[in-house]
Amino acid sequence: MIYGNKVENLYLLKAIETIKRQIIIISHDYRILASNHNPQINYFLKRENFEGVICYHALFNLDSPCRNCPATEVKRTGKPAMQHIVIENDDYEKNNLCSCIYAYPMAPESDTDEESIVVLDFDLPSLFRYDEKRVTSNAFLRNLIYSAADGVIAADMKGKIIIFNKVATEISGYSRQEAIDYLNICDLYPPGDAQKIMQRMRSGKYGGKGLLKEHKQMAVRKDGSTTPIRLNASIVYEGEKEVATIGFFHDMREAKRLEAEIEKMQVQLLQAEKMSSLGKLAAGVAHQLNNPLGGITLFTQLMLEEYDLNGDARDDLMKIQRDAERCSAIVKELLEFARQTKREVKLQNLNKIVGRTLFLLRNQAIFQNIEIVEIYDTSIPEIPADIQQLNHVFMNIILNAADAMEGSGLLEIRTFLQPGDDMVHITITDTGPGIPDTIMPTIFEPFFTTKEEGKGTGLGLSMAYGIIESHHGKITVENRVQGGAIFSITLPMKQAVDAPSA
Repeated sequence: MIYGNKVENLYLLKAIETIKRQIIIISHDYRILASNHNPQINYFLKRENFEGVICYHALFNLDSPCRNCPATEVKRTGKPAMQHIVIENDDYEKNNLCSCIYAYPMAPESDTDEESIVVLDFDLPSLFRYDEKRVTSNAFLRNLIYSAADGVIAADMKGKIIIFNKVATEISGYSRQEAIDYLNICDLYPPGDAQKIMQRMRSGKYGGKGLLKEHKQMAVRKDGSTTPIRLNASIVYEGEKEVATIGFFHDMREAKRLEAEIEKMQVQLLQAEKMSSLGKLAAGVAHQLNNPLGGITLFTQLMLEEYDLNGDARDDLMKIQRDAERCSAIVKELLEFARQTKREVKLQNLNKIVGRTLFLLRNQAIFQNIEIVEIYDTSIPEIPADIQQLNHVFMNIILNAADAMEGSGLLEIRTFLQPGDDMVHITITDTGPGIPDTIMPTIFEPFFTTKEEGKGTGLGLSMAYGIIESHHGKITVENRVQGGAIFSITLPMKQAVDAPSA
């Protein structure tokens, strides 16, 4: 419409001046050509004569156009453009804020007029207040999610990840940027598990519609390893439409470790109770057997000395004597096992105890083809110990290792300290076949042996267990990944010296 009437034009101009929006007309090189002058809203242009001033310099004192300027889009396309306010931080950085909300091209009315662009804003102060609240609220939610104790991962229905917090990076091994850029939610589960989880959420049988509660699951890490998690997940709906999923990943590694520790302690307590009960039984049996065995040995020896016997009879008596002596040796081990022998605890040099044991063994035939490596920590202080009992422990374990290697392999004995620990550590490692998993739990039980009948009593390791326990230490065994077994012994550096027992 063309307004020829001056009165109409005046009313139109007055309406423009009083409109509750800022209206600015700029050239294609961003020079301000005109603007309404309502003092209530003219909070950007602080001068009366602003014509010819570059808009981004007048508005924000910038040296280049605003990053979000809709006028730039109008210049590029020749079409109207809408620009949302963008606030990226609490300081409203000038490069991130544009007051020009809407812009459209204005064609010249004559050849002398230049092409121009009309730009408008809305009620920016109230918009700023609203956006500030929105940004503050969003920042709070982001911090809440990022600081959550569980991994929080959200994805759209195609599996593209849109939320990935700090704990999620620890569980998965992926950085947040990696997850957002290219990771699919399915990549975090073993093949096929993501689909099964969606089926469970949709079924409504695992916590309600779109929910999955307390689901035990394995998560796949970036390096291909897996992590046990407890998953609580849900589908995000807009009306009835599924638009996203969100999951809370609780890392179960520490819980699994604690469960294993508790189970290990329970096994050790049970083992200690067994040892205590069997020790009492063994002591009683040993005392009952000692007298008749002594009589058998004595009278056999008398018969051999006082009677002129033929060869066969003499051989039979000697066999009786050997078997009786063997029984006496078993009884002695039973008494040791039951801790009924005299103990003498003094401060001892642990490295010398181990070295003395090896000195007695290394020249035996079974060690001729075994390489022995000794690594001693010379900073270990003297510890309270019964030297004879520890000799027995080390000798038993080392001989078992030599038997396991069938006389050929590598035997390593190492003593060391660990920072901040008040225990001395000893490891005895062999390169044998290791210990079958089926017998690992019973390896320290009395009378358990894998040796042929007549070649072992099954009391060696159980007695070693009892001796280490009596020294307030611990003994464990495990198989090595590269083959063989490793016995680990810990003994306290400080301990009250026990009174000798009768």
